[in-house]
Amino acid sequence: MKISGQNKPQGIALFIVMIAIFVLSVMAAIFALSMKVEMKLAQNAEHKEELLWLGRSGVEYCRWVLSQENCPYDALNQVWAGGSGSECDTNLAVQNPVQVGDGSFTWTIIDLERKININTASPAELRQVLTVMGVDADSISIISDSILDWISPGDNPRLAGAKSDYYQTLNPPYYCKDAPMDDPSELLLVRGIWDHPEIYSGGGGNNQEPAVFRQKLGFENSPFQAQNYSFGLSNIFTALSSGHINILTAGTNVLQMLPGVNDEIAENIVKVRAGPDGVDGTEDDPAFASPAPILSAAGAPAGDAKFCTVRSSTFEVDVKARIGDYHREYVAILYRNSPADIKVLSFYWK
Repeated sequence: MKISGQNKPQGIALFIVMIAIFVLSVMAAIFALSMKVEMKLAQNAEHKEELLWLGRSGVEYCRWVLSQENCPYDALNQVWAGGSGSECDTNLAVQNPVQVGDGSFTWTIIDLERKININTASPAELRQVLTVMGVDADSISIISDSILDWISPGDNPRLAGAKSDYYQTLNPPYYCKDAPMDDPSELLLVRGIWDHPEIYSGGGGNNQEPAVFRQKLGFENSPFQAQNYSFGLSNIFTALSSGHINILTAGTNVLQMLPGVNDEIAENIVKVRAGPDGVDGTEDDPAFASPAPILSAAGAPAGDAKFCTVRSSTFEVDVKARIGDYHREYVAILYRNSPADIKVLSFYWK
């Protein structure tokens, strides 16, 4: 008897149909994913512009907050600094976060006079900072001289410093700036710091992550064990300020950079300005219209008053804008000539 083979073509046809269905399903899934990505990109583009204006609104809000201050001094208990308000504050009803349409932003303001201006720091101040940090004695002169060489014009390095001839030997090579720093993160390019980023950021150890500024230039961490520091140069220096230290906002590490001020006197300054409760930024913080009284009460040399101030003029504003699940962080530097004249020196997003 002859057996029919009609089932074989039917099986092949079924197999081809299944493959076709599978291919069409994959194509449909890819198309759906593509549409989802396109919609997401469109939403991102739309929210990017909205977030930008939210960030700008936050900066303007902070300008308004600073313009309302009528104190002859700037302290941590004032509204702009997140305090409860000092005796000469206006009845300023600030908000944080601030709702604007479908979005919102939060803000923080710090004065840059709580730090030392890296562009005006003297050799003695640089060495003092590195000494207090606990940097190895053999590295102090190298780092100090190299910082001064970085911000000073000319091709001749200081005794232990570095100019472009040194930086051109690195991988990747780059040139010495020979001009004032625009941002303290430039310290990460300076000899003695570029291969030891923990000196800039503080901390240390094998888990120390390289700073973003150095990552973008292709640098990596030193393969050796990093020394541990309780604070870094980023906590001490700013590239923009009046050059005087506000003793009502500066921390103890910065206060120790004043001539004649040791750790004990620095702690005393903080105790005096904190008032009876011993906490900075509260209602009982006493008012000081000039540096001399607080220095005297803390046992500091009277001559230190010429290096200090109780009034800040340069402020860093941090604004975090959010619309739904989308968010972005913006930073601005403000300079206050007077409450009616507050200029925006820079504005960028992180």
